[in-house]
Amino acid sequence: MSKSCDDTFNKLMQAGVSPDELYDAVCKQEVEIVLTAHPTQINRRTLQYKHIRIAHLLEYNDRPDLGHEDREMLIEDLVREITSICQTDEIRRHQPTPVDEARAGLNIVEQSLWRAVPHYLRRVSNALKKHTGRPLPLTCTPIKFGSWMGGDRDGNPNVTAKVTRDVSLLSRWMAIELYIREIDNLRFELSMNQCNDHLSTLAHEILEKEKSSENHHESWNQLKHHSHHAPPFPTQLPAGADLPSCTECNNVESRYPPLDVPGSDFMPLNRQDGQTSSRVEGSTSSIGKLSIKTTGNGNVSSLGNAQSAVTPKAISFSSSQLLAQRKLFAESQIGRTSFQRLLEPSSSQQPGIAPYRVVLGFVKEMLLKTRKRLELLLEDLPCEYDPWDYFETSDQLLEPLLLCYDSLQSCGSGILADGRLGDLIRRVATFGMVLMKLDLRQESGRHSETLDAITRYLDMGIYSEWDEDKKLEFLTRELKGKRPLVPSTIEVCPDLKEVLDTFKVAAELGSDSLGAYVISMASHASDVLAVELLQKDARLSVAGELGRACPGGMLRVVPLFETVKDLREAGSVIRKLLSTDWYREHIIKNHNGQQEVMVGYSDSGKDAGRFTAAWELYKAQEDVVAACNEYGIKVTLFHGRGGSIGRGGGPTYLAIQSQPPGSVMGTLRSTEQGEMVQAKFGLPQIAVRQLEIYTTAVLLATLRPPQHAREEKWRSLMEEISNVSCNIYRSTVYEDPEFYTYFHEATPQAELAFLNIGSRPTRRKSSAGIGHLRAIPWIFAWTQTRFVLPAWLGVGAGLKGVCEKGHTEDLREMYKEWPFFQSTVDLIEMVLGKADIHVAKHYDKVLVSENRQKLGAELRTELMTAEKFVLLVTGHEKLSDNNRSLRRLIESRLPYLNPINMLQVEILKRLRNDDDNNKLRDALLITINGIAAGMRNTG
Repeated sequence: MSKSCDDTFNKLMQAGVSPDELYDAVCKQEVEIVLTAHPTQINRRTLQYKHIRIAHLLEYNDRPDLGHEDREMLIEDLVREITSICQTDEIRRHQPTPVDEARAGLNIVEQSLWRAVPHYLRRVSNALKKHTGRPLPLTCTPIKFGSWMGGDRDGNPNVTAKVTRDVSLLSRWMAIELYIREIDNLRFELSMNQCNDHLSTLAHEILEKEKSSENHHESWNQLKHHSHHAPPFPTQLPAGADLPSCTECNNVESRYPPLDVPGSDFMPLNRQDGQTSSRVEGSTSSIGKLSIKTTGNGNVSSLGNAQSAVTPKAISFSSSQLLAQRKLFAESQIGRTSFQRLLEPSSSQQPGIAPYRVVLGFVKEMLLKTRKRLELLLEDLPCEYDPWDYFETSDQLLEPLLLCYDSLQSCGSGILADGRLGDLIRRVATFGMVLMKLDLRQESGRHSETLDAITRYLDMGIYSEWDEDKKLEFLTRELKGKRPLVPSTIEVCPDLKEVLDTFKVAAELGSDSLGAYVISMASHASDVLAVELLQKDARLSVAGELGRACPGGMLRVVPLFETVKDLREAGSVIRKLLSTDWYREHIIKNHNGQQEVMVGYSDSGKDAGRFTAAWELYKAQEDVVAACNEYGIKVTLFHGRGGSIGRGGGPTYLAIQSQPPGSVMGTLRSTEQGEMVQAKFGLPQIAVRQLEIYTTAVLLATLRPPQHAREEKWRSLMEEISNVSCNIYRSTVYEDPEFYTYFHEATPQAELAFLNIGSRPTRRKSSAGIGHLRAIPWIFAWTQTRFVLPAWLGVGAGLKGVCEKGHTEDLREMYKEWPFFQSTVDLIEMVLGKADIHVAKHYDKVLVSENRQKLGAELRTELMTAEKFVLLVTGHEKLSDNNRSLRRLIESRLPYLNPINMLQVEILKRLRNDDDNNKLRDALLITINGIAAGMRNTG
């Protein structure tokens, strides 16, 4: 299979890569896919699930052994699903909250990635063993996952410190719940008695301590000294325990109902088997309910449901009510425990000993305690801190699992060890205790405003008015100090208090739960040191309050360079940063000598056009890599790509293979946004394929980097094309006084606000104009009219100017031999293939004022120029001639797309004369959904 691990490893071996070099490169690879909540997913989650069910039925329909009756029943099921879709509202009636967006990301993990990851890692391991003779180490995972959902506060006032804390705890809760399910399955599978001495001794210790210390709190962490009563064995098989683990990836529907995540309602206890209750007395469902459990010391834990769309809140009731509830629940728990002891024989009375079950039962007990603690934290209820009572890190959870694995291997049961148990170990290595570490993101100006308030309060002046050298001197001096800078008595405005609260939450959660702190619109070295200082200050403050060190380490601070101006200065900023002794030593000591730098594709494209943005991004990455190499610091580049071509999207493999040589040295971070998350990872089989593509593309870029520009002349030609393209783009978009009004008339940009597809505003600031409009609605609006202007405007003029100077053959050579230039032109050609000049003209004819019709005609001429010269450079007869499958897909959608576009134009015309017509508005939103689905992109 092309781009599969097996195929790629074989090609590398044939190209001269040694088995040891290949093995080391795969084992050391660090790729992180970061899921974001960017508002580009047009479909409701309900409809996404129904589409997945239909995909599953269609796949089942292809089975050759399906009988006539079974096929008839399948057709009935298909009709039911289609009928359900037709009768389901396509339109989101309410704006999602950041917690809703985070739940959507966690659902992708539960429904797809949870099953896809072990299958993908088996493929990597099998291919590696075939070509090098050694399998992938069990706890080695080339790919991990991160998230911005609930952490990205750049321009989104709805993402607060409390939201970040709750989303992080929710992610931990779901991880523990998923591990509990897997442990249940394993306890039934590993029923054998034979084990090695180490496991046998441990199992007997647990059983002995069960008799001698029933009333004493025990834990895995204290196992050398004492142990706790293992949870009783379930009386029936857990769902799917009868299925081999290899079937998981092929089963599209979850083996379990969606998780009931902690909520904020309050209901009495009704628990079974020591687990959080899934039903409430007098009710057959836990939807909308909350179950309560007391711990041995009277603390209360709670569990709500995934349907709740609100952020978990603290429960409000009087202290007397709380005491009464605790007493009732404690009595209930005691009664249940006593009664269960009568029903269930003690482990020592059971015939024979199943050591794996005993140890895994103990692991489950620890997981249950961990889950219970998270529920208390989510509800802001009292929770005693006792690290011996629960799993805090993935290493603690891995220890007993690896012990079981080693025992099975030593007893000749390797085939069992490498099955469900091996898959669980790989899941723990990949997802850890949080599923996806949460990044925080904030705009650099907010940090400057916060430091302004602090320096004013301390009578030190106004921080933002200082020059860069004075800022660096102040920040470095404070970073070297051991006292907090921010006084506890300081009072600031709510916006700045939110910044300080965010750093406090980051200190409380630490690097065990959080990933990086990304600074958007970064432009100076002081932007990074300002965050380092605020982070250090918060950790000192929190440690003082807790009376102990903060959990985990300090977060990585990642500057994000977005505009063309900032991209051009990126290398200089990194050099200035690394020349600061304190910072360089900090990177080496706390971050393994690795600097992470993020480059933004969305705002750079909106700022200067797609072609210029691509070239500036390429040069910026070269400069950043060179800067880090000068100081002996490794670099990880974080690519902030969108789904559409205009925002840096495109085929993953092509994108990675066209990066500058030396910029992908076994490490990569990249965002997956909006509709692309569902498209790439919504189904386990597709997710496995995408993960393989990431692995093989990064591996090739590391071991066999793409070629540099063969001649310096090629770079000069790129510079010339970029300059002309940028001038045309900016003179049209930012300097033509008629353009903004034309954009507003010709597209449904204003009406996109009714879609309710994201929690954040469409503008960073309230002012009008293109400048403060976010990149997503900018691209989204032009995609709807099939003009797709941001991706090609200026490209035709740039190519034309160079060709008319006699460099056509040079451009053709560049296209054939320079991967970066080839991928850039191919992506523009792909966009041009989706554009439709006749549809765009119809929008202008019906919706645009007569005095602005001329501007539309000029832009359509630019589109034809771009098509002409792209074909001239590529040598293709038609657009997408080198990608005929894409062309067939586009052509097959036209009979559906064209009528929807005509409908949208008519509805827009009527709606703009009748603003309050809700039926027209609903009809418009449905056409927007249809066009987005047909174009396979939104923003």
